Parts: sequence; structure tokens; C-alpha cells
Amino acid sequence: MPIDQFVVHGGAQRSNIQRVRHPALGIAADGAGSSLLEPDRFFDSDPVIRRAARAIYEESRGLPLVCPHGHVDPKLLAENSAFPEPTELLITPDHYIYRMLYSQGIPLEDLGIPARDGSRATVDPRRVWQIFADNYYLFRGTPTRAWLDYELYDVFGVDTHLTSATASRIYDELTERLSSDAYRPRALFERFNIEVLVTTDSATDALEAHQRIRNSGWNGKVLPCFRPDATFRVAAPEWRSEIATLGKVCGREITAYAAFISALEERRAFFKSMGATATDHAVIEPRTDRMPDKDAESLFARALGGRATPEDQRRFEAHMLMESARMSIDDGLVMQLHAGALRDHNEHIYNRFGPDKGGDIPVRTEYTRNLRALLNAYGNDPRLTLVLFTLDEATYSRELAPLAGHYPAVKLGPPWWFHDSAEGMMRYRETITSTAGIYNTSGFNDDTRAFCSIPARHDLARRVDANWLGGLVARHVIDMTDAREMARALAYDLARDTYKLRATR
Repeated sequence: MPIDQFVVHGGAQRSNIQRVRHPALGIAADGAGSSLLEPDRFFDSDPVIRRAARAIYEESRGLPLVCPHGHVDPKLLAENSAFPEPTELLITPDHYIYRMLYSQGIPLEDLGIPARDGSRATVDPRRVWQIFADNYYLFRGTPTRAWLDYELYDVFGVDTHLTSATASRIYDELTERLSSDAYRPRALFERFNIEVLVTTDSATDALEAHQRIRNSGWNGKVLPCFRPDATFRVAAPEWRSEIATLGKVCGREITAYAAFISALEERRAFFKSMGATATDHAVIEPRTDRMPDKDAESLFARALGGRATPEDQRRFEAHMLMESARMSIDDGLVMQLHAGALRDHNEHIYNRFGPDKGGDIPVRTEYTRNLRALLNAYGNDPRLTLVLFTLDEATYSRELAPLAGHYPAVKLGPPWWFHDSAEGMMRYRETITSTAGIYNTSGFNDDTRAFCSIPARHDLARRVDANWLGGLVARHVIDMTDAREMARALAYDLARDTYKLRATR
């Protein structure tokens, strides 16, 4: 059947894919919808592709949200307190927003961003909101603008565009909505139709907030993820304090390498008992290389004595990625590897405000040689799942897709951070699919601290994927049955399967 005929006349045809509807997603809790967003946004201007994309998107838009990797603070859902006001909700936790404002000369102090020691300048949040509105034009054409528009107009039902002139009115409107129980974190979690939300938690975290969620009787599924990075960075000034904390949570002092490994295995088991299905590792370079045990013991002893060098840390991180893969085969936790971000490039911002303040910058990254040791040791073992992320797009077709298209253990993570835009996601699909297909990818994750942007990010990804699939249908590379099944996989099945989330509580 020609695509034009199918799309025009086939809209009522039913797929064998069950559609899961959540009537409030994209509509304010009081029922006030918004017409400010173009229904066909991010779809191709070619009418044949656009009609196909629209039909495909209708099959995936209502699927539950699986969020296997992110940075939402679990205390938000443990406490379930009302958000204080719009600035604290939408601006303060989102470095995508304030890094852009900072790039235009607006000090972070003026935006009320807390300092490294927890203090913050006394700033009227309404004034911060006005600064944001005055500079909203800076986000034109960016994914941040797409997410923010969705949040304002669909999640909160704002019925006018955000400008300098409307800022105060919209601030009041949002403040009123946030005072309603319908906008508390758990109510939004349910309205967003989140099936599972995974946080990111340090190896030494007691997971108290997760325990509170479990004990509350609420049915929302919020799971931890084990992130041991701080325990691997032996040359960092705070490393010995981190090891002391690790020993404290394990109930014993860690004075040797063997005790360190045992403590990590113990913590992984605890995280798994709390529902964790994955670990997360962030490195500048994805170097892997196993050291002899005696060398690891000697290096660890030097680090405990405060004598570790940057080269020691480079070697130890490479060794611990090998050990982490070995542990994942033993305990079944999925291993995520985020490589290529030079953290805290802006030392002034880091020293004043701490990490994760928009100062992380990508670097060129090599995977083929760096991962060879790990993949030769463990990449053929079906018990390992290794999800690879990159900030270096040049590696997609040259290295990552061929690796994922060969090794059973390897899956490709979605476009991450600076590439999670409509254009970045399309480039990703176009460069990796011919070699890896879609079933060697891990689906979508939102990777955000900004809780209210979660449905916006998933919606953008589903639209982009529908548009990409629509182009394949229009060119007769696949048919509509293929497209529907692929859209469901990309939006839902792949993330749930890759991260082993089907059997969780």
C-alpha cells in the first residue's frame, strides 16, 4: 500500500502493539490544555514523511516512561513536599539553563545558585525568574527551549508565551499551581506515567531516601544506581575521606586493596537488595587495563599514604573498570560507561560553586583500543551488559556501532548531554543503525536532574524517532508494521530490557 494511501486512510487501523494511555500527560492537572505547541513539531516538512511520522508517534506517545538513568534527588519523592516556587523548581537544579545564562555574562550568584559550602546569595526568586524570562530568547533553537516550552505549556498549562512582559503573570500562575496537591512530586510522577525512575547514588550512600519511599506505601517505583567513581579517583584530595566513609558504611576500616574490593562488592549487593539493576561509571578516557594484584595493592597503599599521582589514578581507574565488569558478571548489574567529559573545566566556577554547574566540556575520545582489554576479557560473556555513552559523535560510526554490532555484551546508550537534541538524535540514528541496528542500543534515557523536564525529554525523543522511522517508511526501507514495532522498542522495550527492569518491584 502506498504510504500516502496508508497514512490518509489507514489512521484507524490498529496495530498489534497495545497502546497504554495516560490522559493527563501533556495536560495541566486542572484540565487546561495548551495550544501553544505545534502538534507536528520536529516532524519533517515533507508531507509524506510528516504524515508517516504523525501516525508512528501516535503509537508510541502514550507508552509509560522508563527512566533507567538520571539524577533526580530521591529525597524529592521521599518527602513529597510541595515545590516552593517556580525558580527553585525549574531553574536552580538545571545547569542546561544557567550555563547558557552564565555564557552571556549573568553571574550565578544573581541566579541564586548555592555556593560550594551551601550558602547562597540573598536573591528574590521572582527577580531570578524575570532574568530568565528576559533572556528566554537565548534558548531559541536549543533542546532546552523545546523542553521548557513543553513544561510550561503542557505540564503546567500556561496559556501565553513566556516573555519579559508576561514573566510576572506566569510566575504567579505557576506559584498557584505548585501550591496544589496535584503538583506535588508523587502526583506529577504518576501523571507523567513514569513506570520506573532510576537515580544515581554514590557507593557510600545509605539510600535512606530510597528506604523511606519503600516504607511509605506509595506504589511509585524509584530505584538506585551504584556509582563508585569517587572511590576510584585515588589522586583526588577528597579520596581518603571517601575511603574512610566507605569503611564506615561497611562497618570496618579499609586499610588494604583486598578490603577495598570486598567493600565494593558488599555495597553492590546492598544496592541490588534495594532494587538497583545497574552501575554507572564516568571517566575522561575509557581506558581498560588489568594490573597484577601486587601492583594494585602497592598503588592502593601509596594512595592511602597520600602519595598517589595523576598517572596512578589513570592506571587505577583503568584497572577498576576491569574489576567492575568482573563484578557485573558475578552480580548481574548492568554496567554503564559515560566517557569523554573533562569535568569542571572552569576552575573559578568549580571552586566557588562545586561540580555539576555547567562547566564540563567534551574531549576527543577513543574506544576501540581503550576497551579492547575489557571486551576481550568479558565482552563475549552473555552475563555482561555494557552500555556505552559518548560525547564524541565522530566515534559513532567509526568505533561504537561496530563494537556494538559485534560484541554480545555491548549496547549503545542514546545521545548524551550536548547531543540530546533533535538534530543530535537524528545524526545518531543515521550513523549507527546501518552497522548496529536498533536492537543493539539501550533505548532512551532522560539523564536529568530537572524532574519536570522528564516527560518533555521523552516526548522529544519519541517525536524524533517517529520522524526518522517515517523517513524510512517513505523511502520504502521498512513498512508501517516495522515502524510501529521499532517505535515501541525505542520508546519503551529496549530500555526496560537492557536495564533488566521487567522483574523489579
